[in-house]
Amino acid sequence: MESRSAGHLKTRLQGALLCIDADADSVAAVQAIVKPHGGVRLLEARRGREGLRLAQAERPGLVLLDLDLPDIDALDVVRQLGALRPDYEGRIVLLTRQPYSSRVVEAMSLGACEYWHKPVHEERLATEMRRALQSTPEIPAPC
Repeated sequence: MESRSAGHLKTRLQGALLCIDADADSVAAVQAIVKPHGGVRLLEARRGREGLRLAQAERPGLVLLDLDLPDIDALDVVRQLGALRPDYEGRIVLLTRQPYSSRVVEAMSLGACEYWHKPVHEERLATEMRRALQSTPEIPAPC
């Protein structure tokens, strides 16, 4: 998705988005939303430990984190990502099918920025990508 900046140049999102979610349907929805954004690299992890490894290696600007992981508690993932600060400033968005809970409150106190109910909505994710990922001017190719 491209947008117009104040200088009327189109901007293009660039950076990495990490989706840590064991739910194949949720991951497929994120893939479909991210696909049109050619400058966004989607990293996927089905388990929390794999997601932490990817986050430490790739430093994604945005992390979508399911609260119900099969291997470790998502709160531990948030804690460990928080331990990477101040060198790492990626935004963490929690994904859940559950109602608002004390786990959400705790995750937010540990550094998560927002929580969303599943399924992920296209406009909400697009807005968050614009907020979290670097936008660069897209210079038109000469004729």
